[in-house]
Amino acid sequence: MILGGLITGLVARWLYPASLHMGLGKTILLGIGGSLVAGLAASWRDGRPWGEGVSRAGCIASVLGAMLLIFIARHF
Repeated sequence: MILGGLITGLVARWLYPASLHMGLGKTILLGIGGSLVAGLAASWRDGRPWGEGVSRAGCIASVLGAMLLIFIARHF
């Protein structure tokens, strides 16, 4: 989970258009949070339990979830 959070957080930080100054720990937490946001949104939409494996769409959704968390933290 830590490695997946690190990769997701790094990709989200790289794709986010503004400069972000955060350490490795916060990047990992950002990636894990993005994965949780995406998983909860998908399970709410489909009505199925989440955590059914790894998919490309899930990885993209995790990065988008992490970018949403960055946006919320910077603007609210």
